[in-house]
Amino acid sequence: MDIESRTYQNTVKKESWRTVLTLAYQSLGVVYGDLSISPLYVFKSTFAEDIEHSDSNDEIFGVLSFIFWTITLVPLFKYVFIVLRADDNGEGGTFALYSLLCRHARVNSLPSCQLADEQLTEYKTESPLEMGPRSGFAARLKSTLEKRRVLQKVLLVLALIGTCMVIGDGVLTPAISVFSAVSGVELSTAKEHHKYIEVPAACVILIGLFALQHYGTHRVGFLFAPIAFTSLVYPSLILAYMGQAAYLSQHHVIDTSYNIGFYVSVPEKLRWPVLVIAILAAVVGSQAIITGTFSIIKQCSALGCFPKVKIVHTSSKIHGQIYIPEINWLLMVLCLAVTIGFRDTKRLGNASGLAVITVMLVTTCLMSLVIVLCWHKNILFAIAFVVFFGTIESLYFTASLIKFLEGAWVPVALSLCFLAAMCTWHYGTLKRYEFDVQNKVSVNWLLSLGQTLGIKRVRGVGLIHTELVSGVPAIFSHFVTNLPAFHQVLVFLCVKSVPVPHVRPEERFLVGRVGPKQYRMYRCIVRYGYRDVHKDDIEFEGDLVCSIAEFVRSEAETAVAETNGDDDDDERMSVVGTCSTYMQGVEDHDGSDLDDPDKPGTSEIRSPMAKKKKKSKVKKKVRFIVPETPKIEKETREELMELTEAREGGVAYIMGNAYMRAKHGSGLVKRVAINVGYEFLRRNTRGPRTALTSPHASTLEVGMIYHV
Repeated sequence: MDIESRTYQNTVKKESWRTVLTLAYQSLGVVYGDLSISPLYVFKSTFAEDIEHSDSNDEIFGVLSFIFWTITLVPLFKYVFIVLRADDNGEGGTFALYSLLCRHARVNSLPSCQLADEQLTEYKTESPLEMGPRSGFAARLKSTLEKRRVLQKVLLVLALIGTCMVIGDGVLTPAISVFSAVSGVELSTAKEHHKYIEVPAACVILIGLFALQHYGTHRVGFLFAPIAFTSLVYPSLILAYMGQAAYLSQHHVIDTSYNIGFYVSVPEKLRWPVLVIAILAAVVGSQAIITGTFSIIKQCSALGCFPKVKIVHTSSKIHGQIYIPEINWLLMVLCLAVTIGFRDTKRLGNASGLAVITVMLVTTCLMSLVIVLCWHKNILFAIAFVVFFGTIESLYFTASLIKFLEGAWVPVALSLCFLAAMCTWHYGTLKRYEFDVQNKVSVNWLLSLGQTLGIKRVRGVGLIHTELVSGVPAIFSHFVTNLPAFHQVLVFLCVKSVPVPHVRPEERFLVGRVGPKQYRMYRCIVRYGYRDVHKDDIEFEGDLVCSIAEFVRSEAETAVAETNGDDDDDERMSVVGTCSTYMQGVEDHDGSDLDDPDKPGTSEIRSPMAKKKKKSKVKKKVRFIVPETPKIEKETREELMELTEAREGGVAYIMGNAYMRAKHGSGLVKRVAINVGYEFLRRNTRGPRTALTSPHASTLEVGMIYHV
């Protein structure tokens, strides 16, 4: 699925107004659906037991006032007018705010960060005049965060807490939304009989909702899209609450147990149609949080804070619509368990409320840092933001904590489980990288092996997958000392994530040499943003070989001096794009009307990529035009032809399968985290083959024990 070739072209393709309106229509359901279904359960949960209803109706209007100012101050003023401006190149969420901070202050937890990554187009969103803090306090704050590792860890844990609460809300929101919608049957059935209908009906709807996820967000959102546009969501909510409060104040019956609730304010003849509409709206609201859960887990996984999971892109046209099977079924099981366990909106509301308000508090804390470090605003503005919105949210937070034993413990328990898994995975990932750095070998050691072990070079391209951005990984030295042979073209491949949503195709690869030119060893660093799509093996191999060939061509064209084998210098790495981004040096053919391949000054790289909508497989030929200078032409042609020959000989993926063990004498916490926690997650989640989508038949895994 070649999404990036359609996303970043030199000539920007303008979408039609119909496409834009369709996306806007679909997005309403998955963005505002969660907020729009709140009238289904807010009044009922508020008057469940704690507040008694009187003849004066003061409590109804008091709750209405509380709802009005809450919706006005938090969703409207805070999020719409302030937080939405702090987008990370169009991406939002708790982890997007953390990613934004990582780029403006070097608090990134990714171990393989390079200075070259900061030159990415989307790494900085501000102009050169705005680079760096403007105030003295901002400069001191930035310096303190960059120097204090403890503060960096606190910032990461804070972002992870918000992330875990979002995941917990992904369990609770579908449960309370669907259960509240289904609870309307209580007014149309005999007393106490509705309990035998609500829970089974809610479970059936939830199972159907999660079963539909593999079709994609756009299908579910389009099928159950809400009526109002974005500009009507806020007034529609206010009018809904006002109308509900007005009706309840005039038509309530104190002697019955059905005195407060959404369906009480619905005329009896319209209750069944409204029930159906409410269920469909609940599906929309549930879809909103499920989509957000998928998105934020993908971000965490890309930044090394969540185990690798299978990510399915459900749309070949619209980027960002994803589905994660493992998370989907896990959410479904937990959601059913909560629904069956609680069976009432009061405890579900207590649980969901604590999860939502915790995410809001985390967002407020991160936004205060964004205001100072990213927006370069006065510190007083950040303090006013924290004090004003933090006070409001703290009131809700403390009120939710009071309900801890009445359901609010659920998001805390879920978040602790996910937080433990995420912190364990991140800690193990860092320790594994540190082991690789400490045990990497020099290029001179690798070159000297040819004389001592009699190493043979075999036909083909060998891709050595490593997390290192420099040096030779220990996993390869372990491999070559036991099997003294490797391929005629050797590529040390590092697939890394950078803290930006997307990396442009023209900046995808960093390519350089390892050792002298005649050894045909290269280093290739492939950079992806946390929202980028990883290509399949055929497309990836083609782009990889093309990038190396383009590096060879451009090196000859600019008369770059031959490297001396020191691969630790990032300045020797060249930025190379995918095949579609350097058409001046590359001609992309589909196998027909080809010129003579022996024509002087040209060399061909063939990639077995099938042309779309054709049954027969047509090999794609990519032609690299090199300068006509005799000396450069000869050397470059030989290297390109050898690369061509190696590519036709096949590509082998050599990957490390590291077994982590804590060193003798390590503390109990470290032994449990590494020997038990990390190893359990590693064995039961996807390995490095997921990042490369390498074919099973061409993959060789080298086992090695890491004592960390």
